[in-house]
Amino acid sequence: MEKFDTLMKYHPIDPKLFVKNREKFMAKMKPGSIAIFNSNDIYPISADSTMPFEQHRDIFYLSGADQEESILLLFPNALNKEQREILFVRETNDHIAVWEGEKLSKEKATAVSGIQNIQWLKDFDKVFFDLMTEADMVYFNTNEHYRQSVETETREDRFIRRCKEKFPAHNWAKSNPILQELRGVKEPQEIALMQQACDITEKGFRRVLNFTAPGVWEYEIEAEFLHEFIRNRSKGFAYTPIIASGNNANVLHYVVNNQQCKDGDLILLDVGAEYANYSSDMTRTIPVNGKFTKRQREVYDAVLRVKNEATKMLVPGTMWAEYHKEVGKIMTSELLGLGLLTKADVQNESKDWPAYKKYFMHGTSHHIGLDTHDYGPLKTPMKANMVFTVEPGIYIPDEGFGIRLEDDVVIQEKGAPLNLMKNIPIEAEEIEAIMQSRA
Repeated sequence: MEKFDTLMKYHPIDPKLFVKNREKFMAKMKPGSIAIFNSNDIYPISADSTMPFEQHRDIFYLSGADQEESILLLFPNALNKEQREILFVRETNDHIAVWEGEKLSKEKATAVSGIQNIQWLKDFDKVFFDLMTEADMVYFNTNEHYRQSVETETREDRFIRRCKEKFPAHNWAKSNPILQELRGVKEPQEIALMQQACDITEKGFRRVLNFTAPGVWEYEIEAEFLHEFIRNRSKGFAYTPIIASGNNANVLHYVVNNQQCKDGDLILLDVGAEYANYSSDMTRTIPVNGKFTKRQREVYDAVLRVKNEATKMLVPGTMWAEYHKEVGKIMTSELLGLGLLTKADVQNESKDWPAYKKYFMHGTSHHIGLDTHDYGPLKTPMKANMVFTVEPGIYIPDEGFGIRLEDDVVIQEKGAPLNLMKNIPIEAEEIEAIMQSRA
């Protein structure tokens, strides 16, 4: 049996990735400053139950440490060179190993992160106080993502509050602007990990194409995906899956997945596997019985044309806001062709809510990476090696179906974007052929 020197399901990641990420971050820090990154809490459910642990993506990005109660300290100007990078991890022992399983030892923490100075967490306060006597500024890792709506107090929040109380004479800065810039542009190794996540998603989708038939339940399809994901070293879904048959597809965040799939209906599948904390994000829309109706096919092909044209626009220099306006024009043309909009609808449209928004009310693309809606700048020109989703849709409640198609693509320095999902069936003929050839 294979044995890999890792505490996680995924294969070990070369620590050179994390070494490089730290170098990039520290190069943007102001002189005389310390940056601190905390792991996530383990969140309670009730009684003695907890939610599965998910590492804070920022500390993972900079260290590869994928366990709770970890702290990363970066201090490029520390007088002692050995204190310029320190990773604090929870002290392990035989008792913990019996009850909770193996945790990072100091040696394994170095192997994972490339950081030579590994300390036990219980020594953090002492070491931090000593280094703060040398520092003038502290970088706090606040959450400033444009879609964030966090109400829970995090480990970072508690650290920031304590630090301001204990060190009121220091200056404060934000890590987030640096991380938005850095995490938005992926290293080749990150793109390779995302490709693995997409490849696992492909396996799940092909399994579902051979499983789906009239009478199956949405949650059974969800289970087929999950089975295939986990057996390929994924923890599971990168985000809450949407398995939406019939009119359920017109609920954009439909996640109950509890209805039976009926002959003649379509199923919108917005599903992606994670791998090594990196996300994939796929949407496909398939016919329950393996054959699109004429009208379903007309709308399907229209959505696919919009997706293909939108993808071509993802090149260096493109502005995110202008890109969405251009996609809106393409979608308007398709909706006119489908008879869903009239020329009068377009002529009389509101500038703030164009006519096409009646049938396509969400954005076309977002950054993807360690988070499904990943960090990345949105107000500056796109750059090579940024990774975006492309996900147009047309939603028609009056006709009982909605169609969305989505791939993950990497912006290239020159030429067309690299589609990480190019091997996942998307043409209607291919989907029908696979579904109709099943045993």
